[in-house]
Amino acid sequence: MEDDRALSTRGSMSRKATSRGLTAMVAFAFVAAFAIAGCSGQPLSTREKGTLGGGVLGAGAGAIIGAAVGHPAAGAAIGGAFGAGTGYVVSNSMQNNENQQAQTQSQIQQQQRELEQQRQQIQQLQNQQQTE
Repeated sequence: MEDDRALSTRGSMSRKATSRGLTAMVAFAFVAAFAIAGCSGQPLSTREKGTLGGGVLGAGAGAIIGAAVGHPAAGAAIGGAFGAGTGYVVSNSMQNNENQQAQTQSQIQQQQRELEQQRQQIQQLQNQQQTE
């Protein structure tokens, strides 16, 4: 009976150690991701933010689910990969929409400049006709 309690206590301690190790690994991954992203000197794009956020959320969810089945590290790794992949797909679409909107806005501004130039030319022609 005492052996069973000792084994149970060792198993509980092993799970706690694994949980601490997982927490340390996830914390290290966060710090590393933000350090690498911060080294670029430019703000993160929508695509990068989505990929990073998806990876973080996926790793967290995977760790929780993995802990429930006794493999939190594997759950975090699998969840992080799926989350990053999903985050990339969604944010890539968002980034493409932003790029398209920026291009459309640029075309609108160019057309407005052309219209203003044409208005000025029309005004000049009208002024010439009046003086003749």
